[in-house]
Amino acid sequence: MKIKFLMVGLLGLISATCFAQKGELNTAQSEYEKYDGLKTAQPKLAMPSLDKAKEAIDKAAANPKTANLPQTYAVKANVYGALAELDTVSTTSLPKFNTAAEALAKAKELDKGDNKKSIDNAQSILAAYQSNKGVKEYQAGKYDLAYKSFDYYRNVFPEDTNAVLYTALAAYNSKNYPAAITNYSKLTTLKYSKAETLYSDLASIYLATKDTTGALKTITDGLVKFPNNADLRRTEIEISLQQGKQKEVLDKITSAIANDPKNKNLYYYAGLVYSNTADDAGQKLIKAPAAGKAALQAEKTQNMQKAAEMYKKALEIDPNYFEANLNMGYVLLSPAIDTYNAANKLPANQQKAYEVAVAKANTQFDVAKPYLLKAVELNPKSADALNNLLTYYKGKRDNANIAKTNALIAALPQ
Repeated sequence: MKIKFLMVGLLGLISATCFAQKGELNTAQSEYEKYDGLKTAQPKLAMPSLDKAKEAIDKAAANPKTANLPQTYAVKANVYGALAELDTVSTTSLPKFNTAAEALAKAKELDKGDNKKSIDNAQSILAAYQSNKGVKEYQAGKYDLAYKSFDYYRNVFPEDTNAVLYTALAAYNSKNYPAAITNYSKLTTLKYSKAETLYSDLASIYLATKDTTGALKTITDGLVKFPNNADLRRTEIEISLQQGKQKEVLDKITSAIANDPKNKNLYYYAGLVYSNTADDAGQKLIKAPAAGKAALQAEKTQNMQKAAEMYKKALEIDPNYFEANLNMGYVLLSPAIDTYNAANKLPANQQKAYEVAVAKANTQFDVAKPYLLKAVELNPKSADALNNLLTYYKGKRDNANIAKTNALIAALPQ
């Protein structure tokens, strides 16, 4: 009987001793939970609890009996994480963050699953700290530092669209193109609200690294999901032309037209191929030797005519199609400008030829006029539309409308 009594007393003593040893740890846990519950609704009432939690966890961390418990590290990570989050001075908040991060790493190493909720909460706090830190660094133009901060945030929340987007943006602006590509590519797999823009952005990064193959694949993937996206289609055309793949992209569009002959966008895209090809010939024409100019001029003229045919078909389907009106005006202006410039290069002793050329240019300018005016009517804030119209007025030497259009352009938002 005495032995049994002694055993009960011994067990009671052991339990009481263990409880005493964990008293500071339990206080820290309890006070932190009070703080966490009050911090949003009543932050002033919450702060004393956080101060008590810090005092208690420091004692628990200094006690050899509790110093290496996973719970101690988990609570310490939460407490110091909260202190870092509240501290707006980077020189004093960062040491608190580092203390919290070290404690979190030890908690993860030692925990068997009993402190998962506390560990997850600490991770969220530290991720939020790094996110806020990254925003300040990004705004200060410290993109390399912002990338590291956002990447910490992203590693905690790998499926969070904001975390991935911020990391991608900071990587791009710090010219860390591989990381930018990785994160933009990840973002295309997530439910991002502006997914259509991602493919153009990602293609631009590939182009910045001179990887036209990667850029074209990205655009192709984007068009599978967003077949009517004009920016993607335009970029596809531009990249294809850079790679000398005019026939391939034109064949693709022509095949699409055969399957969907009432799709105005397809005719517009075909027009883009032809007008871009014409512009390319025009650029070559500037530096070409005299012997090669005629062939390039013929190529430019032929492609401008084909572009006009395609834009005309798009406008037959939708007369208010802004982009088609804009580009139709542009391709019709092109021969007028060529004729006008050629007239002005004639020697002074060829007055008759000059007058004939100017009359021809005036007629050509007037063919473009309805489309130029329509484009401005549809989008009066378009700099491209207004500049095309300005070119028309200059060709017609209409000084009153030149001044008026210049004023409209000057009034556009910068």
